[in-house]
Amino acid sequence: MDVTPAWRTSRFCNGNSACVEFATLADGNVALRDSKEQDGPVLVFTPEEWIAFTAGVRVGEFDIANAAVGA
Repeated sequence: MDVTPAWRTSRFCNGNSACVEFATLADGNVALRDSKEQDGPVLVFTPEEWIAFTAGVRVGEFDIANAAVGA
């Protein structure tokens, strides 16, 4: 049986079409795609990778303001 993932966006998107969507897959992995390109490429992360990524987001590790120029 093929199950279509339930894609979700952040509540901070506010209906903006320029967001990313994520879905928890049946195998526990997490899929990520561009909301404007729903038939486009999908990145798939293991649960451990997703936990590490979201932890980095929470502490500002990926904030553009914190990024070193040219790094």
